[in-house]
Amino acid sequence: MSDQQRAAGGRHRADPADHAGRDGRPYPTDRADPADDAGRGDHADSAAAARRVDEPAKDTGAGRSAYERDRARVLHSAAFRRLAAKTQVHTAGTDDFLRTRLTHSLEVAQIAREMGARLGCDPDVVDTAGLAHDLGHPPFGHNGEAALDQLAAACGGFEGNAQTLRVLTRLEAKVIGPDGGSAGLNLTRASLDAATKYPWPRRPEGGKFGVYADDRPVFDWLRDGAPPGGRRCLEAQVMDWADDVAYSVHDVEDGIHGGYVALGPLLADPDERAALCADVAATYSGESPADLGEVLVELLADPVLAPLAGYDGSHRAQAVLKATTSVLTGRFVSTVVAATRESCGPGPLRRYAADLVVPRRIRAECALLKGIALRYVMRRPGSRCRYERQRQILAELVSALAHRAPDALDPVFAPLWRAAPDDAARLRVVIDQVASLTDPAAVAWHERLLAD
Repeated sequence: MSDQQRAAGGRHRADPADHAGRDGRPYPTDRADPADDAGRGDHADSAAAARRVDEPAKDTGAGRSAYERDRARVLHSAAFRRLAAKTQVHTAGTDDFLRTRLTHSLEVAQIAREMGARLGCDPDVVDTAGLAHDLGHPPFGHNGEAALDQLAAACGGFEGNAQTLRVLTRLEAKVIGPDGGSAGLNLTRASLDAATKYPWPRRPEGGKFGVYADDRPVFDWLRDGAPPGGRRCLEAQVMDWADDVAYSVHDVEDGIHGGYVALGPLLADPDERAALCADVAATYSGESPADLGEVLVELLADPVLAPLAGYDGSHRAQAVLKATTSVLTGRFVSTVVAATRESCGPGPLRRYAADLVVPRRIRAECALLKGIALRYVMRRPGSRCRYERQRQILAELVSALAHRAPDALDPVFAPLWRAAPDDAARLRVVIDQVASLTDPAAVAWHERLLAD
């Protein structure tokens, strides 16, 4: 890589709890009300703050903005609480140190809020997007997601991001529309758009997507006014990068603490480095394995990572590990904020006024950290049998519920199954039920239904 690309990956030593202001720029106001921003662009106008279902005015005396209300609705939702028992990388409940989907979502929201605020985004919009981004994740993490996608083929498949939109706009109980149907949390257009990572339906060539066919009306509403071609708003890009930063850095932290990741042997073994880079090129990055190899050697020799080679779990070692995660998070955030500011200039950057700029070097480093977690944690010995068992549980659970619905469904889902117009719609309700379960609940439901 060029000297310019190396410079773009400069060593910013900012802790994620206080990166704001470390680059010398003033911190934007942290309580932006849409009503105070009239005339400042799409984000601030009434269309961005609109809700799909009108609600009576609330007079609490606090003067909260529409976006502060959005954040509170996600934070207090049942779907958010269930993330505490859903797998991030390690199975939920296996170790008190390790992250769950809930703690991961809180960390994404914190990183997104501060990064977005430094760019001039409404902090509550990006915070809401960070809290909400994984609400649609099923039991057993991405393994469960892949299993449900196969099981839901007859009704359009399954995708965690599309399920998130479904939870926010339909499945979570908060607001009832004029037709008597659920409007979900009834978030503002700006917050829903910010929480939509992949603003397009399933494509013939495959890949990630953000909406099922029967959720298209609300998707079209939230995307009203967006540029054509599936461009994401800046807040969604901030949330997505915060997600990448959080799970790349924190999954490696968890892997090192759990004894699954050892950086010393990786630095000493060129063949193993080459294999890791091949994995990353195939899964997370458009860079060549050779270019990734160059970045990997420099990353492993970085003074921030080097002390982790002798990690022993002691208090001192944990402090060093935490310092590493702080520095890496600060580096990934500060460099992206600086690059975006250099490209887009000063002033508030919101909605479709700018795109996030992630320097090539920083993106490669982040991808390599994700690859370390993939190769040494998610693909560690014994994982295959566990993943196969998880997929079997979900397949048998979907089959049992499909045959025993509506009686076996939760009271929330049984009426939806009865009202479904065809088999595909009924299968979608069953998939919604299974996707809503936590890891322990999926196991318990499976045991109960198959024992009857």
